[in-house]
Amino acid sequence: MDTDDKLVMMANQIAAFFAAQGEARAVPAIADHIQKFWDPAMRSKFLGVAQDAELHPLVRKAVPLIH
Repeated sequence: MDTDDKLVMMANQIAAFFAAQGEARAVPAIADHIQKFWDPAMRSKFLGVAQDAELHPLVRKAVPLIH
């Protein structure tokens, strides 16, 4: 598994964790988690591959909130 795949997998795992909270709470929580716990290089690499990745629907909605 390459780094891009690992980042996608991790983001999808985060979404699976927060999904039980419902979309309105989960989407910002996913973005907040990635902002707080992923270093800038990880976030940048993830955002570079997110458009073409197989993302959990909640991650896809959180992507615009990540910078």
